[in-house]
Amino acid sequence: MDLSLTEDQEMLKKVAADFVKAEVPAHQMTQWYKNKQTFQPQLIKKAAEMGWLGMMLPEEHGGAGLSVMDCAVVFEELGRGPVPGPLFTSGILSAQMIFEACTEEQRKSLLPPLCKGEAIVVPAITDKAAYWGPEAVETRLTKLSDRYIMSGTKRFVFDAQAATSFLCAARSEEGKVVFLLVDAKTPGITITPHIGFFISVAEVRFDRVIVSPSHLLGSSGASWAILEAALEKSLPVLSAYQVGATQEVFDMTCEYTRTRVVFGQPIGRFQRVQDHCVDISIHLDQARWATYEAIWRIDSGMPARGAVHEAKAVASDGYYHGTNYAHMVWAGPGTDYGHPMMAHSVLAHTLYQYLGTPGHHKRLMMDALYPRG
Repeated sequence: MDLSLTEDQEMLKKVAADFVKAEVPAHQMTQWYKNKQTFQPQLIKKAAEMGWLGMMLPEEHGGAGLSVMDCAVVFEELGRGPVPGPLFTSGILSAQMIFEACTEEQRKSLLPPLCKGEAIVVPAITDKAAYWGPEAVETRLTKLSDRYIMSGTKRFVFDAQAATSFLCAARSEEGKVVFLLVDAKTPGITITPHIGFFISVAEVRFDRVIVSPSHLLGSSGASWAILEAALEKSLPVLSAYQVGATQEVFDMTCEYTRTRVVFGQPIGRFQRVQDHCVDISIHLDQARWATYEAIWRIDSGMPARGAVHEAKAVASDGYYHGTNYAHMVWAGPGTDYGHPMMAHSVLAHTLYQYLGTPGHHKRLMMDALYPRG
């Protein structure tokens, strides 16, 4: 297994790192997170100009035709920001779902505007709180003579306020989960941001929203299996973003232990502080190598489902626990919302359950590795 980066990937890494330094300086980023203003249109526009939206899509659909590793290298650096906004939700996950599920005509219509940042398509999948899976889809789709009526509430929709369209999962009258695209300005849609220790999350309510049959993905609304196929290539990219974020938490925490002086010596000399830094390092290494193995498997054409679920579980755990250990080192200064640690902390807690908790993905990993008869 060769995980070394190619010359082109090293270049992508540097360009993304320079983008973060120039466009997401820490003093500005902390204010965005503090004020819950994580949708910054100028970042989407510049990311589109860099070709980072729909990176893995074929060029004929507006993408760059790059590998999962190419994409992950960029998103790992974006995680160090952490760069906010729907770069992943729209530019990776929705792009892959549309590509996997839609007809060729729909792809030509929907994907180029998404890759240019002109359309922001946000997935609105499950209805049940933090649950994930087809059983968590409760929104109802009722067929009339020439249209559909959709009613339901998506409890936790990441990047909802940025959406120009929602890529919704709903349950048909036959009980099948189908997917459809709904304009965010359609009458009957209400977006309510969540308050508390979340970031970029809102409740989206669909109250008898009228949907045209042409808005179903594919010829009949696709299926949950299509979402799983899109997730297999998308989850490692999200995991790479979390790896980059955990690396940034580790780096700035270690630097703090060298410069913070207590009782006449740097706090890094104290064994308990060293223990916390080691704990962050362990979670970081676990997340990085699990993520990169999953990516290597995908790009090598090998079965990767178990590795993908392992990567999402370990990366979410790593970012979540890594920020907790870092707070033990930073203590009071790290609890100020003007400090980067708080931005990382609220994002780590949010991404912990996004697209399924670590426990959920560990169960799916075991199902993939040891199928039940």
